[in-house]
Amino acid sequence: MSKKKNHDSGAAVQALRQQPAPLTIWGRELVDEQSLKQINQAAQLPVTQRVALMPDAHVGYGLPIGGVAALEGAIGPYMVGVDIGCRLHATIYDLDPAELHQDKYSYINFILDHTYFGRKAPNRHERNQHPILDDPRWGLLPEKLKHLKDKAAEQLGTSGGGNHFVEWTKLVVSENNPLAIPAGKYIALVSHSGSRRVGYEIANYFSKVAESICTFLPRELRRLSYLDHQSEAGEQYEIAMNLAGDYARANHEVIHRRIRHDVGTDLVVVELENHHNFAWRIERINQPPVFVHRKGATPAEQGVTGIIPGSMASTGFFVVGQCYTAERVLEHPALNSAAHGSGRVMGRGAAIRSLDAQAIRRKLRDKNVTVIGGGVDEAPEVYKDSRQVIEAQEDLIDVWATFDPVIVRMEKPRKGKTLGQ
Repeated sequence: MSKKKNHDSGAAVQALRQQPAPLTIWGRELVDEQSLKQINQAAQLPVTQRVALMPDAHVGYGLPIGGVAALEGAIGPYMVGVDIGCRLHATIYDLDPAELHQDKYSYINFILDHTYFGRKAPNRHERNQHPILDDPRWGLLPEKLKHLKDKAAEQLGTSGGGNHFVEWTKLVVSENNPLAIPAGKYIALVSHSGSRRVGYEIANYFSKVAESICTFLPRELRRLSYLDHQSEAGEQYEIAMNLAGDYARANHEVIHRRIRHDVGTDLVVVELENHHNFAWRIERINQPPVFVHRKGATPAEQGVTGIIPGSMASTGFFVVGQCYTAERVLEHPALNSAAHGSGRVMGRGAAIRSLDAQAIRRKLRDKNVTVIGGGVDEAPEVYKDSRQVIEAQEDLIDVWATFDPVIVRMEKPRKGKTLGQ
């Protein structure tokens, strides 16, 4: 491949790969053709070493959701995504899940009092506090992103819209689980959200920078533009991405801390989390680092615990990775990755146009699921069967607990009908 250095941008100008990087797909029968096209496009990049596609895959910008890509010496902002470091976080309480029905309104109030969704945030005098706001990396952001520290303070401890949620669930833990929790039934608080406006603006800013550099890419691959990790922009993006990921973690820590204070800290058994929409740096001796991008996919290294949700009315799973050890991640066909959820089978617009809100509400009542907010575009019908998604990756993860939503809070939709109160 021909290659020359562009000293102004720090980008390596290269031809596309003559032979696409190796691709492995899990749950091929669950994957749509457009997602398959997108992952194949990522395999053509000159810096791509290996790609994989998880069974929850659906179309994204550039890299599909559920896509995994290892890039040598390069990092792709849109291959990480706009919700940088989005994650699942769970607190397990030593409480009988029957309480979620017997004392339903107390549990509803716990999340009403301590969660904010979409554009809502605490009043200035009630804002949450966390050490992340004192992180010196805020001062390392490009000038056009310096304002994000103020936005971070405003949105700390809040959740986004779309498929983000905070929910009370009935958790069933198996014997011989990786956290050595006694087998049985528990209540688990599970949350899903990310880096809010911070991640969104970082992603858009650096994606534009990457596209201005990678003008040698064909138009259909432009969303896969990347930054040389040693360039000024590449170094800035990696710092900003890691900051946004830590900020996403802080959001969950604040939410769970506030609710735990009301429920009872002495009742907490354990907390766990995992994240996606991130590029993990893999160092190598005398070679450039490789960045493993997991967009809507999660780490599944040996012994690593994770959370894979279903929908507002279908089963989710606590899992443990059974791929290779961390030092062998680049050898594994999945790059030590697993799905991050069930994956959509219907777009938001199609769901709003075609689904019957009344019928969905009846199904939720039949399952004894209480929804606060949430729209038809997040109905269970728009997602793949969560158990099929898990079965399609049995060689990547082991299930050690299942959880079923009982009380779910999401943002009220701006379009379409609301499913909950």
